[in-house]
Amino acid sequence: MATLPQWDMGQGMALLPWYWGFTGALHGASQGPPSPEGHPTPCCSPLQARGNAGSWHMADEACGQRAGSVQAPSDAVSWAQWAGGGLEAPTPAPGCEQGVGKGVCFPLRGRPWSGFLSAVARALNTVHLPAACLPAACNQPQACSSAMLLLPLLLEATLLQLVSGFHRPFYNGFYYNHIMNDKGNGQETVDYFNGAKLVVETPKDPVYSSNGANVTLPCRYYYEPDLEAKPKIRIKWSKLRDDYTKDQDVLVAIGKTYVAFGDFQGRAHLHQASRREASLVVSDVRLQDDGKYRCEVIDGLEDESNVVELRLQGIVFPYQPPLGQYKLNFHEAERVCQEQGAILATFNQLFQAWSEGLDWCNAGWLADGTVQYPIRLPRKKCGGLHLAPGIRSYGPRHRHLHHFDAFCFSSGLRGEVFFLDHPAGMTLEEAKQSCQNAEAEIARVGQLYSAWKFLGLDRCDAGWLADGSVRYPIVKPRANCGPAEPGIRSFGFPSKGRFGVFCYKER
Repeated sequence: MATLPQWDMGQGMALLPWYWGFTGALHGASQGPPSPEGHPTPCCSPLQARGNAGSWHMADEACGQRAGSVQAPSDAVSWAQWAGGGLEAPTPAPGCEQGVGKGVCFPLRGRPWSGFLSAVARALNTVHLPAACLPAACNQPQACSSAMLLLPLLLEATLLQLVSGFHRPFYNGFYYNHIMNDKGNGQETVDYFNGAKLVVETPKDPVYSSNGANVTLPCRYYYEPDLEAKPKIRIKWSKLRDDYTKDQDVLVAIGKTYVAFGDFQGRAHLHQASRREASLVVSDVRLQDDGKYRCEVIDGLEDESNVVELRLQGIVFPYQPPLGQYKLNFHEAERVCQEQGAILATFNQLFQAWSEGLDWCNAGWLADGTVQYPIRLPRKKCGGLHLAPGIRSYGPRHRHLHHFDAFCFSSGLRGEVFFLDHPAGMTLEEAKQSCQNAEAEIARVGQLYSAWKFLGLDRCDAGWLADGSVRYPIVKPRANCGPAEPGIRSFGFPSKGRFGVFCYKER
């Protein structure tokens, strides 16, 4: 147990908390003769003290004229010595006898609690206290001063010091931990339960994949020094969340037996082609699989882990609903991205898009609940001219009350996007029917962006999309096809008009 410094208890007593429940626990040692109502008379207060016959009452009055009262240890006497019984015949306190001293009333009859106080005092090493009035017997009600706070203070200080000494390690469902040995020379050594250090290795560089593909996240483990392989090694894979809440369970395996969880059921398994390999294989990769994964190896009481990042090759695009700018709370932003064949983008995905040239002056939601926007060319209405290019951030916002646009993320396609036209153009309903006649469906915004990004779709004809917007993709800028930069051109959400249509058909 740590040694604590000596305390000066003479200051700030009025600011300390008072624990009635604890003082009530000492009821048995402090009660006097029965009162007329049949309740025991409390040593230091009337019965109305908090309605608890065993509670002691605080009052800013002097201890009464009580022959036999004794004085608590002064600065010259250790509290530990007094509480432990070192002073068997303490000298009566003159101030207490004459009714002029202020202090705290403690029951001394039998002093059954002295062992507890002694233990507390020993834990605090040596604590010197100001003088206090203590009744040797309790036959009449007596008033106490605010120094009665002393006893719960000692308990509180001891417990706080004890609790502050405990620091739990990263919690993964098990409290496996190394044993640290400190020999007092400033150097700590680690004792490993197996006599060897367990090491888990994963790639430092991200692993890239795309929507619908299969991917392997490498992970291997070994010992220093080397040990024989054990059949009961436990492997656990989990996915870290963008908002730093509890990890998402992916897979747990012991030997050749494994269980996958949630969206990874039927898509995740271990790849153990070589000795001490614990790689994770994910098939039919989905947009939400993008992120960081923890590979954890548990060998008995040894537990080590490392992290590998899976990045999907994709594209980030800003999205506004038909209602206009800044109409989406966080949950609505999640929904509209999904409706467009995408998900809310992460900060890393937005940063990657900015580094590739994305410049957008409208703030939008990201997957972690923050609101940000990318600026390549600083300008007055987009954070000011004095700020350097980069990601402007509004920070976390209320997910229900605040409204912004959305930044959506889409990856590779499992099919193709193609354009249908009609000499007279089509309304939105006619466009949907034309796609169905071609055994396809009207394309979504995310699918159009992915086709432009990964398949090189270039069409200088405007067409309907599923959300009611009219857009067209340009890879090679040219006259009469919009600005001089490649991108997706938009006519917004026209209520009238006749256009072509972009359809999507899976392979």
